[in-house]
Amino acid sequence: MMMKSRFQIPALPAVLGAIFSLQAGAVIAKNLFPVLGAPATASLRIGLSALMLLLVNRPSPGKLSAAQWKAIIPYGLCLGAMNGIFYLSLARIPLGLAVTLEFIGPLLLAISGSRRLIEFLWVLLAGAGIALIAPWSEGSIDLFGAAMALLAGGFWAGYIILGRRSSKVIEGGQAVTIGMVFATLVILPFGIAEGGFVNFEPYMILSGTALALLCSAIPFTLEMQALKQLPAKTFSILMSLEPAIAALCGLVFLNEQLAFREWAAVALVVLASTGTTLSRDRKNL
Repeated sequence: MMMKSRFQIPALPAVLGAIFSLQAGAVIAKNLFPVLGAPATASLRIGLSALMLLLVNRPSPGKLSAAQWKAIIPYGLCLGAMNGIFYLSLARIPLGLAVTLEFIGPLLLAISGSRRLIEFLWVLLAGAGIALIAPWSEGSIDLFGAAMALLAGGFWAGYIILGRRSSKVIEGGQAVTIGMVFATLVILPFGIAEGGFVNFEPYMILSGTALALLCSAIPFTLEMQALKQLPAKTFSILMSLEPAIAALCGLVFLNEQLAFREWAAVALVVLASTGTTLSRDRKNL
């Protein structure tokens, strides 16, 4: 029988908290890339996140049923692949562009199966905002980085589906913790093989800890709570806030100024996300 969570954060605050946390962590990750490289940075993030969650949640793997293992293992493997591949993209292209291209995966998931006209309107508004915020006119795009962002988007869509399935059979904290262990098994060999850990210095443990908290432990736990309350399609449209918040975090933490069209993009994406939240069926609240 599935254990109940100690407390439940409402879906919308959980999604917003997860997005802000991820983008703040992405700023830290970008500063580590020149020293450690993307695979080692991803390994540090996922590995420390797994250790933190193990200490806090103290999962009981021996008590899991076969059905629960079948849900958690694919979820964890998808989680590791999504993060490792996205960091390969983030090391080559700007944060706003990487997040924008990655979002194509969840956006395609969001539009699939839509039947009401209003749902298409919110998706179109979100898509227009993403198109405006993407820095297409700021020089050539690194093709490998762009391809990795698109591939990460595919794993992101898979993560949404698998995460929702896992949340139905096991308590969220347990699912995220055990899933993070499997994610570590996916990414750590690449981090070791790439050789970035030879440049690791003790002071980096503080940055790594902040990275783990902001990019993994906090947002994935919040997202698991949101996935328990929302259908995958609605969750995906709400996540359209991610490119806009990535730009805002760039402004706050990196002093990146926004042009008028980028502020227009923020307005469109916020409108789409608010609209889909207000118009979803009461049974999904």
